[in-house]
Amino acid sequence: QVQLVESGGGLVQPGGSLRLSCAASGSIFSVTDMGWYRQRSGRERDLVAVITSGGSTNYADSVKGRFAISRDNSENTVYLHLNSLKPEDTAVYYCNADVIDHTGGYLEVWGQGTLVTVSS
Repeated sequence: QVQLVESGGGLVQPGGSLRLSCAASGSIFSVTDMGWYRQRSGRERDLVAVITSGGSTNYADSVKGRFAISRDNSENTVYLHLNSLKPEDTAVYYCNADVIDHTGGYLEVWGQGTLVTVSS
């Protein structure tokens, strides 16, 4: 009923940049918080950045000053700009959204994941 579709992952060299996109679609009344998580091989999925509907942001310490989260509310899309990339940023990145659907229900929706590989 509600889907998140991610794009933008790929291979990039250390120090490079990448932009991830995640668009929500379906039976959406409102999108509240949106965020990005990442899961490195053999590790748990961790929060990278979150942005509220009002534009407030929060970042994991490991990406502060390097990554930037933004959103386009008219398109129900969240972006993650990854700059000054390091090999340890290599992970599958998942977007997440808290959604109120047209029935008034609260949904937590995940994207399918997109792989970011940082390697020379």
